[in-house]
Amino acid sequence: MPVKVMIPTPLRPYAGRRASAEFHAGTVGEALSNLTTQFADLRKHLFTEDGKLRSFVNVYVNDEDIRYLARENTPTKDGDTISIIPSIAGGCR
Repeated sequence: MPVKVMIPTPLRPYAGRRASAEFHAGTVGEALSNLTTQFADLRKHLFTEDGKLRSFVNVYVNDEDIRYLARENTPTKDGDTISIIPSIAGGCR
C-alpha cells in the first residue's frame, strides 16, 4: 500500500484537478518529489527556486506537523497520509 498525498483545492488545477495521488516513498521529501515530478506545475507552488519547501506550505503526516518531526526527512510507511496545507491570508476590511 503506498503513501497517499492529499492535494488541497487551490493547488488542484496544477495537479490535473486530482484531490490526491499515491506513491511508494520512504520519506515526505521523496513523496513530494514524486508528486512534483508527476505534476511539474506544482513545484513552483510548493518549493522555492533553491528547492526548499516554501514557508507558507504546511505539511502533515497523519496529522503530525513535519516541522516538529524531521521535516522533509520525516519517514513514511505504507498507508500514511500526507496532507499539504497552504497558509491562506487576506480577507476584507
